[in-house]
Amino acid sequence: MSAGVSRGGAAVGHLADLPALEASAVHCLRLWSDAPHARARLPEGPTSALLAQICGLCVAYGRRPLVRHDLGCACVGADEACFAHLIASAATGAHEDALMLAALIVRPDLAPALVALSEQFGLALQAAVGSAGTRTLH
Repeated sequence: MSAGVSRGGAAVGHLADLPALEASAVHCLRLWSDAPHARARLPEGPTSALLAQICGLCVAYGRRPLVRHDLGCACVGADEACFAHLIASAATGAHEDALMLAALIVRPDLAPALVALSEQFGLALQAAVGSAGTRTLH
């Protein structure tokens, strides 16, 4: 890894190899973080509102800024993988794992709040991915 690359941005996998829920979570994180016009491509309703709450919590109380890859990048960075796994763990009821992952992203006292939001977001995203009939939500 070069000196200019943040560890959180180090590629740890590929979007195509992630389960649909996790790939969609990474895609949504990238859209939310990119620019206001990109946010307009997020699903409307509770999914988008929950993502905004999650990202707001991460920005305000994060241990450090989450590093993201570009929208069109096929790689998944370390921070993105952690975020995606948090969402999937919370949505599937693996709350201890989700709490551990949340504590890596935000202050430990706010980790339970991040897990609760992540569970709601993951379930809403899972429903949206399922109803779209696609591998990921685009």
